[in-house]
Amino acid sequence: MSDYTIRLFESDIAIRRIGEGLLARTLPKSEWTHEAHLAACGWLLLERAQMDLESCLPEIIRSYNVAVGGENTDSAGYHETLTQLYIIGVRRFLETCAADGLLGKINALLASSMAPRDWPFRFYSRDLLFSAAARRGWVDPDLAAI
Repeated sequence: MSDYTIRLFESDIAIRRIGEGLLARTLPKSEWTHEAHLAACGWLLLERAQMDLESCLPEIIRSYNVAVGGENTDSAGYHETLTQLYIIGVRRFLETCAADGLLGKINALLASSMAPRDWPFRFYSRDLLFSAAARRGWVDPDLAAI
């Protein structure tokens, strides 16, 4: 996997700010980093467990993208396969994570083997993952089972 510099969170408040900012569509676009994506997913799974993320998160992300001036097209913005893949991965990680509390669990996630940005390429070829079909809807992996 690629070299990955871990940027950990300093507090529960910082993690909640990311998640709440996503939901309210007020998080500055510059703060919607890879770590923020993972933290928001983890926060939603841990503290908004009543949400059906597989159903809700796509529209949350699409509306956030538009709110910060982005678009959701076949080449930019929302990506269905990546979103669903990370929901699966983060949920599985949290089910076995022994760290305590929100901060401990999210920072453990960011230090895990699924945190590097190239994690999806364990399962998908670049061509398939960046296809319009994968961006629009779920596509099964072509390299390995999840």
